[in-house]
Amino acid sequence: MERPPITAVSQLQGLAPRVSDQFSVVSSVHFPKAAMEAFAVDFDRFLDHTDGIAQAEQLFDLLSAFTLNFDCPWIAYGSLTPDQRFLKSVRRDPAVLLNYPDEWQERYFKMGYDRIDPIIKTGRKRAGAFRWSDVYNDASTTEDERRVFDEAATFGLRSGISVPLHGPHGSLAIMSFAQPWDREFQNRTVTYLQLAAFHFHLRVAQFENSSGVGEVPKLSLRERECILWAARGKSSWEIGKILGISVNTVNFHIKNIKQKFDVGRRTVAAIKAVELGIIEL
Repeated sequence: MERPPITAVSQLQGLAPRVSDQFSVVSSVHFPKAAMEAFAVDFDRFLDHTDGIAQAEQLFDLLSAFTLNFDCPWIAYGSLTPDQRFLKSVRRDPAVLLNYPDEWQERYFKMGYDRIDPIIKTGRKRAGAFRWSDVYNDASTTEDERRVFDEAATFGLRSGISVPLHGPHGSLAIMSFAQPWDREFQNRTVTYLQLAAFHFHLRVAQFENSSGVGEVPKLSLRERECILWAARGKSSWEIGKILGISVNTVNFHIKNIKQKFDVGRRTVAAIKAVELGIIEL
């Protein structure tokens, strides 16, 4: 007897540099007139609100609000390089954006599910959106891989879809949408969410491309010291003790660094500092 579609994981998804070709293909799909009109209101509002957004985190918040129109409270987006076999945690990779329950995120990496996640395996082979239940019930899915789905369901992630976003040179991004009940996403909803994923992905890729243009930000000696210790996982209090300065002074320098890098999180600033050769771990 076939098991019910308790599916789950998610997450993943990324930053492939270009999706314009895929977006044009999906945009050409024929929609029934009534469905298109119903979708146009919320989708056009989402597109309008994304104008002027310059940070991926803000765009992610807009997408999260948009998906609530489809009773979808959880989304996840991250990237994998061609030679990367599994996903890094959100704390180690600024390209990962998700609002999954913290408990599930911790469990996912603690149990090593990132190494056997069937969503990643399927995403590498698919070109369009797919339901998690299809992966769960696929004959090639192993019992260990099904266990990832089963356990995710206990944390509330009971069904969903994932959208692979393939880019140049084998890069891969995956956007996933999850809901807390067993019912499946309707075909029309899958198409709407896929369009939103492509738009989000294209905008994030534009952010990434534009961020690589221009001069490398110049950091003072104290700023370099603060971001170095932040990159090593130290808190503001710990950095203050190491450098002999107050917590407020540390936070002041970190704030200036984030402004210079035009990012919203210290972890992102730290990674950029490493990538640009400003600091070495």
